[in-house]
Order: sequence, then structure tokens, then C-alpha cells
Amino acid sequence: MDRSELGRVTTRPLDRASELPDDAQLVAGLRARDDAVFARLVDAWTPTMLRLARVHVHTSDSAADIVQDTWLAVLRGIDGFEGRSALRTWVFRILANIAKTTGTRERRTEVRPLVGDDGLPATPTHRFRDATDEFPGHWRHPPMPWPEMSGPEGEALRAETRVTVAAAIRSLPARQRLVVTMRDIDGFSSDDVCSLLGLTPANQRVILHRGRTAVRALLESHFGSSARWSATP
Repeated sequence: MDRSELGRVTTRPLDRASELPDDAQLVAGLRARDDAVFARLVDAWTPTMLRLARVHVHTSDSAADIVQDTWLAVLRGIDGFEGRSALRTWVFRILANIAKTTGTRERRTEVRPLVGDDGLPATPTHRFRDATDEFPGHWRHPPMPWPEMSGPEGEALRAETRVTVAAAIRSLPARQRLVVTMRDIDGFSSDDVCSLLGLTPANQRVILHRGRTAVRALLESHFGSSARWSATP
């Protein structure tokens, strides 16, 4: 499969709801150059790959090129895959290496302003129980139970929530958005996120906490529940 064929595959409509086979079947399909298996992998993993690549480079076009180069490298290297890690981890490590190399090359020719991850504050400490409490560190006022709704009303609420959560995640600074997406949507472990993004465990926890806090605050504001969640010092 060459670059032009890969470009056609990546423009297929996404079917993210379909479950992927296990790694053994995926590896066998890739080694057999099974286009259907390859297309399912591209559909399932490309959105997150684009987000990860975009952290390292200046433009979306550059990120798309990195993703294509990654899939070509996967096809070239799949026969040597030894299964010491999950297939997804192996693919994303290839992506991270290509993205870092490309980003370094871009930075040599263009100065890019740095954008920090401190645009949103952490959760105020008064919202947590202090050291004198029976449960120190826990929420002082935990989330209200999710209402049990069925029928059109319940589906409408669930749809509204999904749209609101997606919009809240999109509004995060780039690195927070990526870490929250990888951890809470794509299911990457903290170790994988640290390895792929070059973060220390402490930095990963801080970025994830700030991203989750921002999403929580936006949800509170949207659903008008801030009065239930807030507490006076």
C-alpha cells in the first residue's frame, strides 16, 4: 500500500463504535496486508494520532503527514513486531518518534511562541475535605447522582451531555486536551501517556487534573448546578 492508497483509506467515514479484534488478529491481518483490517485500525486510531502529532508541529497538514508516515512505517515494520507491548502502544510510539523528529526540524527554521498549560486554575482547595476530616482529600460536596431517565427525555439529556463534554474538551489548552482525551476517552494508561508525550508522572497528573477540573467547571456552568457543588470556605 503506497501513500496515495493510504490517503484514500484515511478519508473513509469513521465507524468508531465498531470493536476491534484482539492484537493477534490485528497483527495477522496487517502482516497479510488485509485492507479491511488496516482500514478499521486507521479509522479507530487516526483521530487521536492527529491530536498527538499536532502537539509537536505547527500545522494540521504537518500532523496529517506524520500520521500517514506512521501508518506506512507500521506496514513496513509489522513483520518485526514482537508483541512486547500492545499493538496500539507500538504504533503510537512510532508516531511519537516521527512527530518529535518533524517538530525539531520545524523549530530549526521557525520560531514558535510557547503556550503554557496554566490558563485554567486547579480546583479550589476548599472544595476538598481537609486533614482533620474522616476522609481527607475527598470532595466536600460530591457530584449529585445522575438522574435515571428513560425515553425521549433521557436520550435528549444524554445527547446534550455528550455534546457539552465534547465541547468542553475541545476548549482546553492543547496539552490538557490531549492528555484528557488519551486517558479518559482512548483509555491509555498513565505510563503510556508519559512515554508518548515525554511527561514525568507528576506533570501528567497535574495536566490531567487541570483538564478534568476545567471540564467539570464547564459542565457545572452549563447545567446550572454550580450552587449544588460549591462550598463556602
